[in-house]
Amino acid sequence: MSNEIFYLSGFLIFIFTLLLLDLGVFNKKDAAVSLQQAGLMSVLVILISLGFYILITYFGHHIHGIDSMERLQEIVKKHQHPIKIIPGNLEHSIMLYDKNLGLEYLTGYVVEYALSIDNIFVILLVFSAFGVAPRNYHRVLFWGIFGAIVMRFLFIFVGAALIQRFEWIMYIFGAFLVYTGIKMYIDRNKHEKIDPQNHPVVKFAQKHFNVHNRFVGNKFFVVKDGVRKMTPLFLVLIIIEFTDLIFAVDSIPAIFSITKDPYIVFFSNIFAIIGLRSMFFLLAGIVDKFRFLKVGLAVLLTFIGLKMIFEHYLENIGFGTSHSLIVIVSILLVSMIASLLFPDKKVARKRKNLNDGLN
Repeated sequence: MSNEIFYLSGFLIFIFTLLLLDLGVFNKKDAAVSLQQAGLMSVLVILISLGFYILITYFGHHIHGIDSMERLQEIVKKHQHPIKIIPGNLEHSIMLYDKNLGLEYLTGYVVEYALSIDNIFVILLVFSAFGVAPRNYHRVLFWGIFGAIVMRFLFIFVGAALIQRFEWIMYIFGAFLVYTGIKMYIDRNKHEKIDPQNHPVVKFAQKHFNVHNRFVGNKFFVVKDGVRKMTPLFLVLIIIEFTDLIFAVDSIPAIFSITKDPYIVFFSNIFAIIGLRSMFFLLAGIVDKFRFLKVGLAVLLTFIGLKMIFEHYLENIGFGTSHSLIVIVSILLVSMIASLLFPDKKVARKRKNLNDGLN
């Protein structure tokens, strides 16, 4: 077994163990996730993600079995890492490689985590449109993670293979992200609506499968008159998976602008996806307060797209991974701080009326 397969298998076992513990130990009861639970889970996932960053920073070279200068040069060239190998000094060269690898992982994680916030808007719309009970949110998001891991795995490793064979694909990815960023900015004030009856997934399922017309607790399937039928909750799960697929089209090319190493792309992606579930319960009630978040994400996607298009030029002037991280974090911080300093008066008024009605 190669080093890559060994570490990838170990990573997947670790992730699935985390998910099984979450489902079987921390969330045995069929109840809505509290803010305290969501907060603790978010902190735990972030700490584990940062712990993984430390591991990569010191031991990242083991992923590809780098034990010689020839192997190091091969991997650096293959994945286009922006580091300068020191001839005759393998130990120091590996240290530079590991440090850059950790930085690539951290930057990719921040990008994916940020783009996942936009996913929360859509998930909230889906839950609201279909009338999903809050106590079932966790179950849908939990099982959605399994599908997301499989889809991201296929997307990332197929994408990496294509990039290595056809380097010009990066320019297409870059142009697509610039287009997406500009479109997101133009559509930033549009209010998305979901019609449950006319949703493509619902219409397809009703045409080709047996669908029950109402929720049955937290069940995805139910047997009625000897016929096994999928419930609306399972349709919601499929729509969430479909939504993640759409978001993956943006987020995965975005991380390939940070690193061409598919393993680092996959690791950062999966940790961010797991964090999305707990972050959902934290931000679900306040996400509308970040009025400039869409603008920030639009600028972020446009920046990443331009970086992909002008990558070689940026490398020549010394623009590295650390600079990308600084720009990305700055864009996100500015959008969030601006949202808090200049809140949307309509949202504030709506919240005030809601609080007055409860008092």
